[in-house]
Amino acid sequence: MFNLKRASGALFVTLALCAGSAHAQTVKVAFIDPLSGLLGPVGQNQLHSWEYVAETANQKNWAGGPKFEIVPFDNKLSPQESLNVLKRVEDAGIRYIVQGNGSSVALALADAVDKYNARNPGKEILYLNYAAVDPDLTNSKCSYWHFRIDANSDMKMEALTSYLAKDQNVKKVYLINQNYSFGQAVARAAKEYLARKRPDIKIVGEDLHPLAQVKDFSPYVAKIKAAGADTVITGNWGSDLALLIKAAKDAGLNVNFYTYYGATTGVPTAMGAAGEDKVYYVGYWNVNNAKFVGADFAMGYDKKYKDDYYTMATYTGIAYLAKAFKETKSTDPAKVAKALEGMKVQSLNGEVEMRKTDHQAQQELTIAKWVKVDGKTVKHDQEKTGYGWKTMAVIPTYVATQPTSCQMKRSN
Repeated sequence: MFNLKRASGALFVTLALCAGSAHAQTVKVAFIDPLSGLLGPVGQNQLHSWEYVAETANQKNWAGGPKFEIVPFDNKLSPQESLNVLKRVEDAGIRYIVQGNGSSVALALADAVDKYNARNPGKEILYLNYAAVDPDLTNSKCSYWHFRIDANSDMKMEALTSYLAKDQNVKKVYLINQNYSFGQAVARAAKEYLARKRPDIKIVGEDLHPLAQVKDFSPYVAKIKAAGADTVITGNWGSDLALLIKAAKDAGLNVNFYTYYGATTGVPTAMGAAGEDKVYYVGYWNVNNAKFVGADFAMGYDKKYKDDYYTMATYTGIAYLAKAFKETKSTDPAKVAKALEGMKVQSLNGEVEMRKTDHQAQQELTIAKWVKVDGKTVKHDQEKTGYGWKTMAVIPTYVATQPTSCQMKRSN
């Protein structure tokens, strides 16, 4: 005979076990970045990167049960639009977000997530920042709910200037950057660190231009040429870097470019042969590393999307979440946030540690130069150009590590 009381009790126990278990769950992660406009191609590449790593993690059961689903939202590179998206994310019950393009967006999101979590205990949202590198995000404006898995711009400048300072041919430097918090931070750090390491180097010019609005950089290139610069340092990314490099090529500007984002969508094609031995980037990974670690992963990505995998922080990010889910046996952001503090994971560039003090990932950095593929040190090209990135130096983690002014307000 059917026992309603016993059946109800069994159902209650089953539901309770499901609610408290991290197993057999699908964890939605909201991707909030530009998928349209001038910087849309970069966002599309990065969306696919998150999707590909999530798919790999699901197939290999990195998290010990939970599966990842990336949910894309186009924020049009607008802080206000990003806040509108965040409201939709909240309403949908999505509790993890990833974002990276634009530190102005990141600052708005970090503040909004902080306020939302304070108002909604038990429904917290955790924010993984994979590319917005304004130092303030892990200094004066640090947040318990924000974790940066990229190196910040000061860390990258420390690495870049440590390498550049050894080149005695560098005498005159020109700075050109996007006019928002990140670009301003790059310019400030370049002047400060060069003065400390090579006081003989002269800054012969400096420009800050609107973000993703300039379509012709020839006037800026003319100024660089007139200043007699031998080196350009730029934090430009997306179309702003691709168009700058194209204008330099068209004008026959014979300088070395030290960039943060030379390996991002559109820039390799803009450089082509003209950028050979002239363009460098500082980053956390190069597919042409000493042992080609991660090259098979990048080739799988290319096979699926007919594109290059360069945002390796996506691998680090999913690795962090998967390890935290596994260790806590939970997908609750409150428990995951605590687990992430001080956590170390193995990524494609070696060990990455999430510093507890400020939630800034600590990792080795790479300096690479644009050269012709030789089948030995450079096996993998970019954008089918026949050119790729040669690793010139690997900067140990401790060299780029920076102090922090973060006064973290921790969750109870």
